[in-house]
Amino acid sequence: MNQVITDGLVLMPPPFSDGLGVWSRQDGTPGSDTWASAANAGLVAADADFGSCLEILKTEGTTRLRYMGQTPIVPGLYLRVSARVKVLSGNLPTVRIAAFAANAAGQNLGGVVQTGPAITLTAYGEVVTVSAIIGTGARGGVTMPWGTGAAYGHMGLDLTGPNGGQVRIESIAVEDVTSAFLRKLMDWVDVKDFGAVGDGVTDDRAAFVAADQAAAGREVMVPAGNYFIGSSLTMLNPVRFEGRLVMPEDARLALNATFDLKGYSEAFGDEVTGLKKGIQQLFNQSDHEGFDLCGRRVILDAPIDVQAVVGNRNTYANRRVLRNGQLAAGSSTAWNDEVHTRTGTWSASDPRRITGLSNVASIPLGALVTAGQGVGREIYVTSKDVAGGRVTLSGALHGAPVTQAYTFTRFQYLLDFIGWQNLQRFVISDIEFLCAGTCSGLNLPLDGLVFQIQDCFFTGPKDRAITSAGEGCQGMQIDRCQFLSNEQGTDAPLRTTIAFNSNCSDIKVRDNRAVKFRHFGVIAGTGNILSGNHFFQGDGVTDGPRTAGLVICDSNAKTTFEGNYVDNCYIEWGNERDPEPDFNGGLSFHGLSLDGNIFFATGSAPWMNFILIKPYGSGHFINGLTVTDNLFKKTSGPQLLAVEGVDTTFATLNLGRTSDLLFTGNTYHGIVKRTENPVTVRHVEGTASSTWNVDLSDVAPFGSAVRGGVSFLAEGPLKSSSNFTVYLTPYAEPGQGAGGRTLQMKWQQPVRGTAQITARFDV
Repeated sequence: MNQVITDGLVLMPPPFSDGLGVWSRQDGTPGSDTWASAANAGLVAADADFGSCLEILKTEGTTRLRYMGQTPIVPGLYLRVSARVKVLSGNLPTVRIAAFAANAAGQNLGGVVQTGPAITLTAYGEVVTVSAIIGTGARGGVTMPWGTGAAYGHMGLDLTGPNGGQVRIESIAVEDVTSAFLRKLMDWVDVKDFGAVGDGVTDDRAAFVAADQAAAGREVMVPAGNYFIGSSLTMLNPVRFEGRLVMPEDARLALNATFDLKGYSEAFGDEVTGLKKGIQQLFNQSDHEGFDLCGRRVILDAPIDVQAVVGNRNTYANRRVLRNGQLAAGSSTAWNDEVHTRTGTWSASDPRRITGLSNVASIPLGALVTAGQGVGREIYVTSKDVAGGRVTLSGALHGAPVTQAYTFTRFQYLLDFIGWQNLQRFVISDIEFLCAGTCSGLNLPLDGLVFQIQDCFFTGPKDRAITSAGEGCQGMQIDRCQFLSNEQGTDAPLRTTIAFNSNCSDIKVRDNRAVKFRHFGVIAGTGNILSGNHFFQGDGVTDGPRTAGLVICDSNAKTTFEGNYVDNCYIEWGNERDPEPDFNGGLSFHGLSLDGNIFFATGSAPWMNFILIKPYGSGHFINGLTVTDNLFKKTSGPQLLAVEGVDTTFATLNLGRTSDLLFTGNTYHGIVKRTENPVTVRHVEGTASSTWNVDLSDVAPFGSAVRGGVSFLAEGPLKSSSNFTVYLTPYAEPGQGAGGRTLQMKWQQPVRGTAQITARFDV
């Protein structure tokens, strides 16, 4: 940098031959005495060493020479003031560069050094150069630091020491020497200064390491070029990329000061490569807990196999976060589903395996399994034995035939974690998975714990938004996400997409919103909590069928469903992953709690039920179901017949064994049957009778028979047939009438009256 060139600064004083009227004998300020009238000075036209020069006979203790012009002092500008002098005769003096430091008002700037190092002249006729460096900054090599208060200077020199010497002085030189301080002044170092070639072939790693060590907190500059880095590289200081890096896939790049997609995209000149290299390093360092996409959109033309990108490990248990950006699917055949059909054999004794398969090697891990019979929803391949011709599944089949054709469909995901054998505490936050009907969103690892997806958008997934093909969903948390189907215009029964599924226990699904999927969730495993979600699945078909919003695959649910908005869909509870689906012991349908939810439908078929139990085998019963404080509402079209029901496609429920059923505190609108258990009804018997028939069909849950009378309290007196008040106590005979839904109150004699009667449909 040279401001004489770049900014047109005038620094150099005129030569003495132009006249001595601008050269002061004092401090150089206006009005001071000049050398033009001095008796002890004069111009020499042709000195053998200097050419034209000034000759002075030293007669004062300090003889001053100052240029009266104003030499500007600019922050960041460093000036070298120099002169060549020699003594012809007389006493040998001492010489030093000196200057008057002036502030903007033209006053002397006190407290700053205004003289340079002194040099004593030792021989006659010897040419000696004396110099000093002036600047605003107190840097090494600056002999006269003036600070930012200096505006200009009057440059020159002093002769000190004994008088009587005859001294000749060549013109004073003032030069911009800022370039000598460039490395200290600039906030970067250049890798090319340390030997980087940038030809894409030569390994420049050593040059990058050296530049990083020299930077000491400053930025490392990578100029235009392709820089091959042959092995893993760590850069501790910020790096500015004009060129790009080329690295082997297994070589890791640690940009510790710019660990985000912006830094890595600039490093490789490509956002996809930058994302992959950033993810690779995320699993191989401890300085950063997350990788930030900086709000950028990354267009992918193929799935990212996260474990393959990392490469050097397939298990990881430290918290790591991928956050803040958008992953979008570009046009590519790499997003096409991979489909294989094989004939295989299944046995209930080994219900999670299909054997006797040909060419197992071509069946991909994570493929969805479908077949004509016995295969439940969201069953995936978790491992395969090529030599043995068999695959292991994420869940058991239910009563499948011994041999049948199976279809294995592998969806393609923007982010695919299935290569991880065990991945724990990974978080995806504030990411939009923009599938646009081209691909699926996120595939979880085969095994792991507490995978978190929070504040994300899944927009238009072709097949699935979130898939768990194995047990990587253990303790999974899905919070505050938006799921927007690609099937908005498709009638509900024809939709195929699913927002999420799980195979393991203890998932938490909270405060999400899902629009028009076939299913919001397919859940296997127990110990689950779903709260604050809104999922709706209606269409424009008048009195049309609806699909299940939530599918619970295991009869032993142990699941709490609270504060959700179930909109134009329903909860389906079955045992489709039971290899021997007939009840032969255990808890049967147990442990589901539905509290404080909104169940709403408009334009749906009147036979739709908001709560549908679907036993896949005989003998099952309700053994622990709580339905409390919910709103059930139907608008537009005929009323719903009932909020609850049983799908008898495979079997019926044994309603005679119903126990621990609580169905109370609910609000009904547009519903024919107001289900309740226990139920309290007001019964009016207008004619004296020894048997009161209390019909409870319009409140019986799932059409159950009434199991017992709990209490009886008369409203006012009970009257005999002779109209006398009687004081009698009835006994109850439950299970009478059609379907056993009538409770009979038996009296010692005929009586009439009004009573509040409480009954139960469970034991």
